[in-house]
Amino acid sequence: MRPVCWILCALCAGVAPVAAAAKQTRFVMRLENMASARLFAADGTFDTPAGKREPGPALPGQAYRFRFSAPPGSHLSFAAMYAQSNDLFYAPPPQGIALWDGDKPISGDFTDRVLLWDAGTEMNQPPGKGADQAPRQAMPGAGAEERNVVRPVDDGFAYGADNIRVEARALGPMDFEVEIAILPDSPTPLAPGIWLVHSRPHPLFKEGMAAGYQGLESLAEDGDPAPLAAILEKWAGVTLLLAPGAWAVHQGANPLFSPGTPAGDRGLEALAEDGDPAPLATWVSGRSGVRASGVLQMLDNAAAAGPLIPGGAYELRFAAEPGDRLSFAFMFVQSNDLFYAPGADGIPLFQGDIPISGDITDRVLLWDAGTEINQLPGIGADQAPRQSADNTGVREMGAVWPVNDGFAYPEIGQVLKVTLRPE
Repeated sequence: MRPVCWILCALCAGVAPVAAAAKQTRFVMRLENMASARLFAADGTFDTPAGKREPGPALPGQAYRFRFSAPPGSHLSFAAMYAQSNDLFYAPPPQGIALWDGDKPISGDFTDRVLLWDAGTEMNQPPGKGADQAPRQAMPGAGAEERNVVRPVDDGFAYGADNIRVEARALGPMDFEVEIAILPDSPTPLAPGIWLVHSRPHPLFKEGMAAGYQGLESLAEDGDPAPLAAILEKWAGVTLLLAPGAWAVHQGANPLFSPGTPAGDRGLEALAEDGDPAPLATWVSGRSGVRASGVLQMLDNAAAAGPLIPGGAYELRFAAEPGDRLSFAFMFVQSNDLFYAPGADGIPLFQGDIPISGDITDRVLLWDAGTEINQLPGIGADQAPRQSADNTGVREMGAVWPVNDGFAYPEIGQVLKVTLRPE
């Protein structure tokens, strides 16, 4: 954990003074969500057979294995080339394979939910004999263009039955392992492939339509998952949201919380766990030294309150005098009890009698309220977007500190941009 003195030093860096102020100055604080919207929960590739050290195709008798975390409601999709073909690949139906039955993770043999698909991008030749098939083609992309649609293969050739076995195992509350085994009598190896955790109906392709992603052609014709993986990676991950927040203009210490002490029953727990700022704002409004306070929940250029989604912004207007400071707190929604806020003394609004102006993002930290045990961000079942009711996680009985739980969180500047200017 970082000591409070380090936090205070971090809060003293760089904003520029502007023109001299009158006794009271009106300010505008703008808080923007700089994150990107994500379409899929997680993605990855499988390219090294179990027990091998080097990437390559999985030969008969070998298997690929991969692990991932997936919240309730998730589906699994994957795709890997039937290597002895022109453009065939194994994959579940477009909607993927359901990994959950209600709130219970599913384990078992999913082979009957996997089909052999024709990408429709290259004319088929007899399997294992065609000169334009991956093991024999002169270069990637060789072969007569077909310009057809993605469909289950039905070209009159024999591709063998019982070539692969697909099994999923639930390893923990949100963790899974999948094994794609190439059976000993299979007439083909399986090329490296991609996997995707999602809740969308057809993230990779639609039956009856041309191959949607350009990367699907490279995977199906050449056994190269890299182009498709690069496309999916841009859209996979956690969509970062902020809940409405509480704010205060004050003198002295931050009235919203005190680093190193328990959150108590003043409303910080409701804000940090459930995104409800009202109890904390109500409590703060009556504290000594607080000049103004409230809830910030109205979206800029919108007529309604709501969470701060990627691309959105909140704007706060307030008046302050020399000696005043600004504090605020907004829940990091994809968490159990984390929130963004300045440190122990808030943000000074003046340098002497001159109001500050500029980007103050570097004065904001990601804090852990210490009230609920943390789970993997964006996955945990007890986090606000997924919890069955408010305050449903395992109680922690800790103190408020900058988050340090071993999980990976984005840099502050990748999520927030906070600016301050006098009007």
